[in-house]
Amino acid sequence: MTLKPANFSMPEARKIIFNIKNKMRAPAPSSDSKPNRTTPRKAPGSIEAQIGLLVIFGILAAFILLEVAGSLSPFADTMEFQVRFANIKDLREGDPVKMAGMTIGQVGSMTLDEGMVRVTLAIDEKHHASVRTDSEAAIQFEGLMGQHYVSLSSGKQGLTAESGAMLPAVEQPDLNSLMSKLESVAEGVQNLTSSFSGDSFNAVLRPLGDLIEQNKDKVSGMLSHLESISAKIASGEGTIGKLVQEQTLYESALAAVEQLEKAGNDIQVTAEQAKEVVGRLKEGQGTLGKLSVDPTLYDETTQAMTQLREILVKLNDGKGSLGMIINDPALLNNATTTLQKINKATESIEDQGPMSVIGMTIGNLF
Repeated sequence: MTLKPANFSMPEARKIIFNIKNKMRAPAPSSDSKPNRTTPRKAPGSIEAQIGLLVIFGILAAFILLEVAGSLSPFADTMEFQVRFANIKDLREGDPVKMAGMTIGQVGSMTLDEGMVRVTLAIDEKHHASVRTDSEAAIQFEGLMGQHYVSLSSGKQGLTAESGAMLPAVEQPDLNSLMSKLESVAEGVQNLTSSFSGDSFNAVLRPLGDLIEQNKDKVSGMLSHLESISAKIASGEGTIGKLVQEQTLYESALAAVEQLEKAGNDIQVTAEQAKEVVGRLKEGQGTLGKLSVDPTLYDETTQAMTQLREILVKLNDGKGSLGMIINDPALLNNATTTLQKINKATESIEDQGPMSVIGMTIGNLF
């Protein structure tokens, strides 16, 4: 069973220590008082008991002070995690492990492992859920001369790390190497400034001054032209001046940008609709979806085309009534003869009476 000290406040801890001191403080006998012969002598074991109680209360007071001060309890359950560093700097066993500035554990053992240092982190079990598989460990220090500690990030997407898991490490730049680099940079700047003396500056600036003196008129002309151009631009003359000064062009450009943005939104909406249509086609929804997904309609269409081809072949071969009508010339001749007889009968109707018309029609037909 794990023992954990109770939570005491600072006034309660002081009260306990004060009571212990009062119990251990014996009254000093006065020189005037006579010894009471009726009072029994204390056994030697009572002194040892008092010393033992003093030691026990001292240990309890120490644990109470540690608890009040916020230190980690040595009896608290911990879970160990592993980290490998290329350089631990001045990290030592017992240094704190912090997350977001809060102490959640301490540094355990440190051993060499294939040219690197394997560091064991003892994390308090109540903070175990905050340590994830993507929590990164880095060695930090408080101030230039402060104590080193291991800083753990909270992680974002990783799962809760199991005990004994290897956490990723982030190597921080060494302060000594940074100081040496700064020292080398300072030396370079010092050498650069010392190389420029008065003579060297004169040697550099003298040709430049001669060049400006020789081309003074040209430089003045260029400056006057630049001044004239800037004045025209400021007054809104020319293409650049209109681009800078006229509000209409700005509004037109702004309207064009808005139209382009609207067109982009329309294109995006159209693309989403097309994506939705394609999704429906893939799912077999609608007529086109069934045509593209359902094989039954394809099979039926193929079968219908096959049957139509068979019918056309039969018609071409003269099979069946329609085939005979299309291919047999005798039937066509008979139909032509019948039409001629009907034509003759209709021509004689105009000259004959009703009875004679009927008789002639029957005679022509038979």
